Amino acid sequence: MKISIYTPTKNRKEALAKAIDSVLNQTYQNVEMIVVNDGSTDGTAEYLEGRAKLDSRLKFFNKTDSEGAPVARNLAITNATGEFVTGLDDDDEFTPERIQAFVEYWDLLTRIGVKPSCIYAQDIFVRNGEVCFTTQKKGMVNADDLFEFNHIGNQVFAPKSRYIEAGLFNENLPAWQDMEMFMRIVKMYGTAHLLDCGTQLYDDSPKPDRISIKAESKVRDAFRQFSALHAANKPRSAQSLMLQMFSKHYGVRPGITDFINFIKLGFWSKGLLKMVRALFRV
Repeated sequence: MKISIYTPTKNRKEALAKAIDSVLNQTYQNVEMIVVNDGSTDGTAEYLEGRAKLDSRLKFFNKTDSEGAPVARNLAITNATGEFVTGLDDDDEFTPERIQAFVEYWDLLTRIGVKPSCIYAQDIFVRNGEVCFTTQKKGMVNADDLFEFNHIGNQVFAPKSRYIEAGLFNENLPAWQDMEMFMRIVKMYGTAHLLDCGTQLYDDSPKPDRISIKAESKVRDAFRQFSALHAANKPRSAQSLMLQMFSKHYGVRPGITDFINFIKLGFWSKGLLKMVRALFRV
């Protein structure tokens, strides 16, 4: 069974080389890696052309114009030939056994009668070359859990058909594209299940150009769109989603209008306390 791995990239040639190595050196060898070069100007195109000649499992698209990560991911997924698909950011790496562990865990779950919508794993956070910690994610995640927090992370392992039928990544969202895609998958196919071991090295080193870093206006816009799509007529879910916007990860501080809008959705003392803490966060 072939597994396809998609990777969008832009101007990170050195990091990308490590990401590619981590995929092509998997213990599970029946893989294809599809890299979408989203308008790089640092020699990435030439690097990919040369590297692909050494291993036919590496495929790539060299785009001259940058259209963003969701467009790049969708291009790769649409052209994937594997039965299952997962992703890898260009500055992260897989541990050698990640794909094999996913394949075996999916097979185990299905053999015992469990039907996961997708599976995900723990991440090993690395900062400036040093391991900081391994995540402790929830064992199972459903749609309601994702309003509270993106317990899945940034990658899932699932049949290609589920990405396609769920509608692929939302190219209009300025942030939260991963979480919104996972929301649609678990809504359509049920609970996501955790492979409880660290199989991805997640680079958490400070980077001004990191894909996950979003300006406040983009996070706020993402919240509005996400809420309209998935929390309409669900006030407590909308409140939980709003609290994600004010989490330490994004650094957005609530203003008076935010407090008013939050209370309009219903009085929730615990949620209001979290907003106050976010307001005075150092």
